[in-house]
Amino acid sequence: MKLLIFHIGADRYGLRLRDVVRVLPLLELKHLPLAPDAVAGLMDFHGRSVPVIDLCRASGMASGADHFDTRIIVVDYHAPEGTDHLLGLRAERVLGVQEVAEAQLANSGVLAAPFLGQVASDAAGMLQLVELEQLLPASLRAMLFQT
Repeated sequence: MKLLIFHIGADRYGLRLRDVVRVLPLLELKHLPLAPDAVAGLMDFHGRSVPVIDLCRASGMASGADHFDTRIIVVDYHAPEGTDHLLGLRAERVLGVQEVAEAQLANSGVLAAPFLGQVASDAAGMLQLVELEQLLPASLRAMLFQT
């Protein structure tokens, strides 16, 4: 399976490429007063307002520094309720696309966060999948995706 590889802090993570709509340079975001800490802001994506989540803050860390390769990953977010939305993810140090064989993936054995999935090891170290469907708690989904 093809994964888009990026960092959250010092650690490598991957998103299934099938979920990625576009990878954009870091853009100016509209600040949302009183929004939860994980919400970096709103971006305009071809005339649509798209919420952007800071993956570092969503992981309980401070927002990462802006690097040359910090990007906003626009994904197709399939909510557990069955609705589909565009969602931006601010990711530090996007490295590119990597092929990972399904056989390389194994359960991590740790339930630290619901959005952290299987892990694989390679020459660069450990890589962990981000499960998009589990990324946003219900309360945050309700705030971001009002119908």
